[in-house]
Amino acid sequence: MAVRAAVLPAIGAPLEITEIDLPEPGPGRVRVRLAAAGVCHSDLSLSDGTMRLPLPAVLGHEGAGTVVAVGEGVEHLAPGAAVILNWAPACGSCHPCTLGEVWLCVNALNGAAEVYARTTDGMDLHPGLNVAAFAEETVVPASCVLPLPDGIPLTDAALLGCAVLTGYGAVHHSARVRPGETVAVFGVGGVGLATLQAARIAGASTIVAVDVSPEKEELARAAGATEYVVASEVTAREIRGLTGKQGVDVAVECVGRAVTIRTAWESTRRGGRTTVVGIGGKDQQVTFNALELFHWGRTLAGCVYGNCDPAKDLPVLADHVRAGRLDLGALVTERITLEDIPGAFDNMVAGKGGRALVVF
Repeated sequence: MAVRAAVLPAIGAPLEITEIDLPEPGPGRVRVRLAAAGVCHSDLSLSDGTMRLPLPAVLGHEGAGTVVAVGEGVEHLAPGAAVILNWAPACGSCHPCTLGEVWLCVNALNGAAEVYARTTDGMDLHPGLNVAAFAEETVVPASCVLPLPDGIPLTDAALLGCAVLTGYGAVHHSARVRPGETVAVFGVGGVGLATLQAARIAGASTIVAVDVSPEKEELARAAGATEYVVASEVTAREIRGLTGKQGVDVAVECVGRAVTIRTAWESTRRGGRTTVVGIGGKDQQVTFNALELFHWGRTLAGCVYGNCDPAKDLPVLADHVRAGRLDLGALVTERITLEDIPGAFDNMVAGKGGRALVVF
């Protein structure tokens, strides 16, 4: 059966909106009709070569939809079930998995190397980040599909698959923000907005949002920011001025640039904690001297997928959504079609908006 999809033929090439042929789900696989897919910076990173996975591929990894069919051996799902796609399924047997650190699974992206579909003229296609969500339908391993908790709107649920898990986990699992602590969030895109909401849920007192665009202040404050700083050479000084000259307890960097990581670190108090969520390129070198590392006693940590276990964290997030503490719709600044994805990429490069959501 042919479906429409956004295909990346090569690094740096424009996306091609075209028809592809999907197979019926084989053993252990599931066919899902997408309701929506979020346009994440990681998709842009695959497109420009910052992240490297086999090509040509159908991009998109943040999605939700409805099960159309299941292959032999799939017993926890049935046609008609509402589901969320999990782009990083843990194998359960590698060293990080045995330690309970499933977000660091060394085999999580093995599926991206497989051929999962073909163009109508016979070209092999890989599933970008395992799930190929920029398509009307996809076929994925059953491990990449999680039931959608009750009471969550199917379209907005797509955001739970990456942006919300990442932002929530950065606050609650990596930085472990405690009630009353002060937090700065660098980058007010989809993940940044989710991080701001998570900081509010955690009970942070002062929440500073930082972005290059002054136009994002309203979005940031609606998500939970109590202060807004337009990024400049004196950002760290401004943040210290907002926190009694101490600096924040926690900074979360959602950009992936060396200068932003360094500024986030400098914005924390002595003994403060910085969590880096943004994915930067190999050329983004962050430097520190030995004396300042000793003197400031700060912590700098990477954060993959929010250090989350989706199977355990999704029910928690669903409770927050149902209680009104987490507003998924507030993360979405535009609802688009497949044809609009290149424009959404351009907006990310320009630093515009929050999350663009492809609605099928």
